[in-house]
Amino acid sequence: MSSPLSPSPTRWFKTLRRTRLGEPCLKTYLLESVDLLRRARVAFQAGHTLKENFRLAQLQAVVQMLEEHECDFVDALGRDLHKPRFETVVSELLLVKNEALYAINNLRKWMQPQHVERNLSTSLDECVVVREPLGVVIIMGYWCSPVQMCMVPLVGAIAAGNCAIISPSECTAHTSELLHRLIPLYLDNECFHVIIAGLSDLPQVIELKFDHVFFTGTKEEGSKIAQAAARTLTPVTLILRGKNPCYVDQHCDIATTAQRITWASFHNAGQSMVAPDYILCHVDVKTRLVQALKSCLGQFYGCAPQESRSFGRMVSVDAFNHTRDMLWRSGKVAVGGQVIEAEKYIAPTILTEVAESDAIMQQDILGPVLPILTVNNVDEAIASIKRQEKPLCVYAYSSNSKVISRLMNETSSGSFCSNDSVLQSLMVALPFGGVGASGMGSCHGHYSFDTFSHKKSCLLRSTRFECVTYLRYPPYEERNLSLMSWASGLSQKSQGWCQIL
Repeated sequence: MSSPLSPSPTRWFKTLRRTRLGEPCLKTYLLESVDLLRRARVAFQAGHTLKENFRLAQLQAVVQMLEEHECDFVDALGRDLHKPRFETVVSELLLVKNEALYAINNLRKWMQPQHVERNLSTSLDECVVVREPLGVVIIMGYWCSPVQMCMVPLVGAIAAGNCAIISPSECTAHTSELLHRLIPLYLDNECFHVIIAGLSDLPQVIELKFDHVFFTGTKEEGSKIAQAAARTLTPVTLILRGKNPCYVDQHCDIATTAQRITWASFHNAGQSMVAPDYILCHVDVKTRLVQALKSCLGQFYGCAPQESRSFGRMVSVDAFNHTRDMLWRSGKVAVGGQVIEAEKYIAPTILTEVAESDAIMQQDILGPVLPILTVNNVDEAIASIKRQEKPLCVYAYSSNSKVISRLMNETSSGSFCSNDSVLQSLMVALPFGGVGASGMGSCHGHYSFDTFSHKKSCLLRSTRFECVTYLRYPPYEERNLSLMSWASGLSQKSQGWCQIL
């Protein structure tokens, strides 16, 4: 098995010197992006990525990078988000590692041509779907999970045989710098590149014409990316943050429900695309739920969460101000509410007496604030969810299977999870993506492979049976049409009259 190409010592030194943690990151200007795209295009056209051995070597290099630099990633995410080591390892590194290992174990099967059903006229032919790589793709990660949201799509792009340019978020500067330094040391230097660009620069980068754009972020940002991609007819995958509703039924285990919601809502200080954004709580259990959530916050983070090593900070001053302002203009604080601007700290907060018209219900939160609204029954919950744009996730907690079934079938969302939260977005065997306002396309496992592949239909015919196929040729005669119509009626499944062609 071939190993990934090693960069030259000069390039290694330049990359290391300019991206050491703690130093300002060197911005990638448009002309440099043009050069990187050209190099990746040349490498792809030379067929470097087509061989199974090359793809396996790159995937194994991803695993090796994560294992050998775990401490570096923990340090970088600690600097950017005050992210606890436990959260970094579990929700960032292990997740990406599992994706890579799953792809390694299944790559040969995924690369095999898929044979399709034959009919009468193709009984001696071969009908297959061949998955071929798209070319050079760009992957733009989001700051709330800066490793996961760059590397999970990258695993799919590598497995599918593409070259890729990765653009991590500038908001998480230390993590972006680390990826900028490490990826050239582990992955092929001609096929895979990292650029450091601001969000405002990305539309210009996209207009350089890639073969696919993979973007995670907000709806407003995704709209700009999609418009830029449309100008060059570039297909896009958009994973977009939205307001993820969480229904809590009167028939549920309140203690367990509170634990799972608290973990999902305040993990990474609430800065998660898949966290519950608000609770639709049955009026009969509101008081018990609030008390249980308060108890869980005390168990998880103690009486002084700002001193807890398990609780993070807002990624930036802008994010801090945005969340604080919504918090102060919405509902009533039942738990938390403290802020420390110098630390970008917002205490894990639960809001009650929240109305749909409140500021916090009009925008994505992406912070450690959980609003609770009350409903009288599941019908009101479903109606409330359907009044909003389609979210990335819908959550439902109930011991009544009929309630779960109704929430799952009568609402539309990118994903659904009952009696837990977030886990459906971490499973390698399930597609993760949005619908409507929460995006298009998906990733994880085989779904990532498909996202970065073109399914090419191939019919491998012989020149036999011309004694039958001659019926399609001019000059057209009524007799030939009658024979073709009769033949198409022979099949009970009716695969279409063109089967005789």
